[in-house]
Amino acid sequence: MRIGFLGPRGTFSQEALNKYIGLNTYENMYEIVAYNTIPELLFAVRNNDLDEAVVPIENSIEGGVGVTLDMMAFEVDLMIKAELAIQIRQNLLVKKGTQLKDIKYILSHPQAVGQCRKFINSRLPHAEIRFVYSTAEAAQEVSACGNNDYGAIGSIAAAEEYKLDVLASSIQDKDNNLTRFVVISKEDSPRTGSDKTSIVFSTEDRPGSLYRILDIFNLWDINMTRIESRPEKNELGRYIFFVDIEGHREDEDVRDALAMVRRKTSFYKFLGSYPRWKDE
Repeated sequence: MRIGFLGPRGTFSQEALNKYIGLNTYENMYEIVAYNTIPELLFAVRNNDLDEAVVPIENSIEGGVGVTLDMMAFEVDLMIKAELAIQIRQNLLVKKGTQLKDIKYILSHPQAVGQCRKFINSRLPHAEIRFVYSTAEAAQEVSACGNNDYGAIGSIAAAEEYKLDVLASSIQDKDNNLTRFVVISKEDSPRTGSDKTSIVFSTEDRPGSLYRILDIFNLWDINMTRIESRPEKNELGRYIFFVDIEGHREDEDVRDALAMVRRKTSFYKFLGSYPRWKDE
């Protein structure tokens, strides 16, 4: 089985993938493939170049990962097969001998930069921020540069992979910094008895439309664990809503509630039922 992650080596996505495979009895049957971007990952699953892909979908500080949400809603017909969460500890990575005063440029993924705003503003207000596709790519570029002008925000694993020093550790704004990852496939998971279901929809442009949709879950006594809005992208002021609920599509109450939601929405897409993550 071919499974992809957001590379290069040393990303938090690879850490999440390793954690996911560690839970799988058949871990030696996986072929691991790194991709440069989330769209490339999801298109690879769609085109059968990958069987599964591990992608970030939500961070406890920065919220939803827009590119993942938009791809799932608009670009690919894929499902969430599993979820997992990992603790994110960001670090300032530099070439040996670099000091804070030397750093003119900070390289990292936008999510990582957003998680470390207080440190950047207080310790590196003079540095220019440059975004790259992943924290590991940032570390890779700092390692390859010929001077000490650059610093990367990334993981300890990335520092080890690219032989960088950790100039400052755990620089994220909040210690409780978790990122939720999902495993994307063409099929979701069988019922386990402890499951979640994800959908995305839009409503008619009328007063109370969203309330009437969400009240369906209340009527069926279904707990909603998450709701997030994203622009619909074809009209200003129009939004789609991502909702996670407790239960599996095969549960009678979930099945009936989703059937009602589908009838009451102007756009509806089922994103999968999968086991709830329980960190051990």
